[in-house]
Amino acid sequence: MPVNQLRIAMLSAHSCPVGNLGARDTGGMSVYIRELAHELGKHGHLVDVYTRVHDPKDRQIYEFGQNARLIHLRAGEDEEIHKLAVHSNLPEFTCNLESFRKHCNLQYDLIFSHYWLSGLVGEYLRKRWNVPHIMMFHTLGVIKNTIGVGENELGLRIETERDLAQNCHHIIAPTEREKAELIQHYGVLPERIGVVPCGVNLEQFKPMGKECARQYLGFGKDSIILFVGRIDPLKGIDKLIKSISYLQDIQGLRLAVIGGGEHSQHEIEQLRELSCDLNTQDSVTFLGLIKHEQLP
Repeated sequence: MPVNQLRIAMLSAHSCPVGNLGARDTGGMSVYIRELAHELGKHGHLVDVYTRVHDPKDRQIYEFGQNARLIHLRAGEDEEIHKLAVHSNLPEFTCNLESFRKHCNLQYDLIFSHYWLSGLVGEYLRKRWNVPHIMMFHTLGVIKNTIGVGENELGLRIETERDLAQNCHHIIAPTEREKAELIQHYGVLPERIGVVPCGVNLEQFKPMGKECARQYLGFGKDSIILFVGRIDPLKGIDKLIKSISYLQDIQGLRLAVIGGGEHSQHEIEQLRELSCDLNTQDSVTFLGLIKHEQLP
């Protein structure tokens, strides 16, 4: 084993990195974890990403590439559940993770938790394994409540995030703004936060012939506003649709929305109704889920 090689346990309890991207709880965080594990593996580190079983058809182990893999653990029913419901299943998740680790005789040098639910598991394992625990929150409950978009976050999440932010070894924030928010709202010392912007897989997303792409997609010379992500109030798609009503004098303007799934039908119908109310239905197209490899 190389001297600088790390064995890393990544935790993503509520969201599966190989789930349907753009569905209810599977979005940018899942892409981030999958791509990061793949890149760290390419650099010689050994990475195990732990998530809960979301479907009875899930294999226990998926390979992410060289030195990186995804491991499914039982935690509650083997189905999609609301992420808040995952909270009560975290003890089972943690117990099964420990059983897997012991059975495979694994020792980890570092824990990297994603989202507050995984952070609870990470803090327990930090004390048990006596290794550093790094956190990335991806969204902060206190900010969601401040801007008043979507469902109000419970005090349980806010207090848990505050405890995690103050007790984990280090926090990774994707922007200087999130770093400032962690300092302001959760009292984190600035030196305990590192800012690492999210990256882009340049092997997948790279320049290509725009005219050929437009022809393939049937967009012609339309002016396109593109949204890609989960259909969630936090994403502000309703604001995009409202903005279209102010821009209807632009010839050929179109908003293309990629994302959704069976759990998002109610939200999509609400957005369609909003578009009809604003008389922008001819300028808004819902393309549904698109496979990640097809996005470029």
